[in-house]
Amino acid sequence: MTGSVKTVMGPEETWRHPSPRLSAMRRAEVVGASAVLAVLVVIGSAAGALSGAGRALPVGALGLVAVVVAGLAGDRFAQRRVRAWAYHERDDDLLVQRGVLITRLSVVPYGRMQFIDVVAGPIERSFGLATVRMHTAAAFSDARIPGLSHEEAARLRDRLAELGEAKAAGL
Repeated sequence: MTGSVKTVMGPEETWRHPSPRLSAMRRAEVVGASAVLAVLVVIGSAAGALSGAGRALPVGALGLVAVVVAGLAGDRFAQRRVRAWAYHERDDDLLVQRGVLITRLSVVPYGRMQFIDVVAGPIERSFGLATVRMHTAAAFSDARIPGLSHEEAARLRDRLAELGEAKAAGL
């Protein structure tokens, strides 16, 4: 399943977004981190109660509430970050858009691409996702598109490599 297509700039320019599975992966990461924090709060509260500190249990309850609120806020931010990613393939370059607080639009000319990686860590693989990374002639380039299905990542890698070779040959 490839990312959804959404019109952002105009009717002739369609933007592709990561797979919805990226949202599920980010949610699982936030839930996992929140669960670890909750366990630590419970252990700390229990240790305080066993040591005779009279206020350990109320403080522990407040700590659990804080962990839940932080987890909900973290999930909301993670979901917004996922929705902010988009890419658009044009004739001469690739546009990559991202960012929640600070939006960023990167223009990556096909002729400047030196090589394209498709990477997938263990968590991404478990969700059937991969990230396409583009390495350019620039000293600093963080052009990447996360959360693509393996099929879409392979298609995009092959297309970008083909266009990169064709555009670089014309230089």
